[in-house]
Amino acid sequence: MKYVSSRNSKVNITCSQAMIKGLAEDGGLFTPLLENEKIDLSGLKDISYKQLAERVISFFLRDFSKEEIVSCIEKAYDEKFDDKEITPLIDAGKFSILELWHGPTSAFKDLALTLLPHQLTKAYEKNGCKQTLAILTATSGDTGKAALASFADVKNTAITVFYPEVGVSDIQKKQMQTSKGNNVEVIAVKGNFDDCQRLVKKATTDPDILNGINNVTLSSANSINVGRLIPQVVYYYYAYLKLLKEGKINEGEEINFSVPTGNFGNILAGYLAKNSGLPIKKLICASNSNNILTDFINTGKYDLHRDFINTMSPSMDILISSNLERLLYLLSEDDQYIRDLMKKLETDGFYEVDKQIKEKINSDFAAYWSSEKDCEKMISYLFNEKHILIDPHTAVAADAYRKYKNETKDQTKTVVLSTASPYKFAGDVLKCLEIDERDPYKAMEKLGEISGMKIPQNLAELKDLPVRFTRAIEIEEGFETIRNRLKEISDAAY
Repeated sequence: MKYVSSRNSKVNITCSQAMIKGLAEDGGLFTPLLENEKIDLSGLKDISYKQLAERVISFFLRDFSKEEIVSCIEKAYDEKFDDKEITPLIDAGKFSILELWHGPTSAFKDLALTLLPHQLTKAYEKNGCKQTLAILTATSGDTGKAALASFADVKNTAITVFYPEVGVSDIQKKQMQTSKGNNVEVIAVKGNFDDCQRLVKKATTDPDILNGINNVTLSSANSINVGRLIPQVVYYYYAYLKLLKEGKINEGEEINFSVPTGNFGNILAGYLAKNSGLPIKKLICASNSNNILTDFINTGKYDLHRDFINTMSPSMDILISSNLERLLYLLSEDDQYIRDLMKKLETDGFYEVDKQIKEKINSDFAAYWSSEKDCEKMISYLFNEKHILIDPHTAVAADAYRKYKNETKDQTKTVVLSTASPYKFAGDVLKCLEIDERDPYKAMEKLGEISGMKIPQNLAELKDLPVRFTRAIEIEEGFETIRNRLKEISDAAY
């Protein structure tokens, strides 16, 4: 299976090479070409998550041996996860909830980022690389800590994370500021996530920056790196097989997934699952008040001319959804078309896809958005009526499914993806339950008292960890900051 740049299909490389590069030199995203191949689901309903991960990931990573993939999986999905199922499926009555946050940082990003360092190590060996891998990462809250935890003190790597100074939860910020490891750096940016992401993407393709470093290869741990994307396909298959095993669906029966969506990576993994053989009817794209994706899917128009809103689901507070570019390439198979769209977005802040592309999108996707009040109602309803505790991002997805079902009357079995522990947003969750507690640590304790749900160990110990990183920069300082950081890494490598 080859991976091509979404902006130049002549750039055609293996998956291990795509992982190392992160972003194509032309700014495009490396995208797998499936060529109508399918994963055979027969006889898989009783296998474990790790066994399923080996099957699914092997389908996409053709230049890795089975032994290499199994080795990476065994190192990733171990005691770091506090549930033996890795991603348990919860019955919520009208739908199921797939909990993706039982990893070491209590967010769904762990499912890919605990694996990525091991994959990159194998990829480096496979391609004869000797240089230090410098990883630049932008985060809207969860990716940063998951990447920092996974790459801490990994040999021949150095990771730098940029996050918006305002717009992440207190717990998310403390998680990043207390990160361990001699090879990590965390920097706040006085802007939003889009500013952080723009900075990282431009730096990884900027000739001045690339020419100024020696013995260093630049990459990313964001979902622009295909190594982040592939492991996320696994849990879509796992949810389906779990429903099949429980007798809630029949073999071959289609199901829906409702996905809290910001950078479009999580839901794109669902699209890859569908295209590789999983019977999915609709992928419901769930947005918060930053509803640019809902508008796009419903109208075909992507318009950045709108306010950026800070919400209680900060990991979705995004206006430039990078992975959407991959979807548009897969639908159009036309790199010139993608270059034109991305150029128009950069210059005009707007583009509109043609009728054929819009029809293709609407055949696979539905889209809805939720206000803060909608989220409050969903968190309150699930806790008071079902005694299920969810975080605000999950609430957006659950509410989107409610709206989808009310509008379409579709009775198809649906799985809502739960992407973060409610304890990461304890204050906001309590507020939705009409309890006021501003202190984030007291809020976690209070939430534990009323729910009986155990606080994840990594969050329970956070209060007493020393803060290591407090630096904050202006947006315009970003490039110089990256240049200095890379020089530091380059000098150390030399």
